[in-house]
Amino acid sequence: MPESAPAGTPSERTIGIDVGDTWSQICVVDANGTVIEEARVRTTTRAMQRRFAAPPARRVVLEVGTHSPWLSRLLVALGHEVIVANPGRVRLIAASMTKHDRGDAEHLARLGRIDPALLAPVRHRGAPAQRDLAVIRARDSLVRARTGLINHARQAVKSQGGRLPPCAATAFARKALPAIPDALVPVLTPHLTVIADLTAQIAQADRDIVRLGRKSYPETQLLQQVAGVGPLIALTFILTIDDPDRFPTSRAVGAYLGLVPRQRASGQRQPQLRITKAGDHLLRRLLIGAAHYVLGPFGPDTDLRRWGLRYAPPGSRNAKKRAITAVARRLAVLLHRLWVTGEVYEPLRQAA
Repeated sequence: MPESAPAGTPSERTIGIDVGDTWSQICVVDANGTVIEEARVRTTTRAMQRRFAAPPARRVVLEVGTHSPWLSRLLVALGHEVIVANPGRVRLIAASMTKHDRGDAEHLARLGRIDPALLAPVRHRGAPAQRDLAVIRARDSLVRARTGLINHARQAVKSQGGRLPPCAATAFARKALPAIPDALVPVLTPHLTVIADLTAQIAQADRDIVRLGRKSYPETQLLQQVAGVGPLIALTFILTIDDPDRFPTSRAVGAYLGLVPRQRASGQRQPQLRITKAGDHLLRRLLIGAAHYVLGPFGPDTDLRRWGLRYAPPGSRNAKKRAITAVARRLAVLLHRLWVTGEVYEPLRQAA
């Protein structure tokens, strides 16, 4: 379950923490906004526990970052009210002309004292979900490393007037070697060896993800009823959302994942803007990939495909991009709905 601050009235003192990789800056303000303490503490579990273990409980404000998941859980366990601020909403800090750690900690403390809603608090996922999500992110890093090596090999061969055959990434190391010019064979052979090794590690990660989903997250089977959603997307969706009841409606999931357009309306002017791209970028990218499959030549006939094709007329490239984004957003809503209700998915329910 995501971290949540304990209910209760705001404390008389508010603490802002500018979390650094080695040291963290702390600023404490009282109910009148007067700075009563400034200090530094090491960004370690032992140091933070020693600094915040003494009662009474306080309201503690920190920004989202690498250390914010474990630190927020630690502070909640010590009885404090923890607010994890969305950095995209803390414009006062980002736009400051005199940005430094002491000032950042003070700004966080003052904003938390006035109105925590201004910080758009973020709810971190629980420790088990974060641990299991690390398996998926590790796989993604392997895929991106393999993609970079493949692109380098193709560009190197093109610079010599050659061209490597088109093929899937899983077969690249085997099919590319005969097409490499003799002058580049000693240079690119180590690349092909690493690519083959990465392919084997990615395949093992895929098997681990399938096994993890079946063993610990049986609800992934509900999501895999939808065409284009496999074990990877289903498990990533479950671990990223973590708690399906955190959303009032399934439609809110699209906004949470940054798949809705930005809004900048002024009077009668309502420009058409790009999507917000908020939330988890990995899940959003996976949903976009699934939408490509749904609307592609191999996608089965479903209500979702028919709906998306209406917004993707042939020859209109921009319309197709918008349709893919819209299908990804609807797919996120559909997956959340299946998760909450446990219904059997009917691909052509509306058509019937």
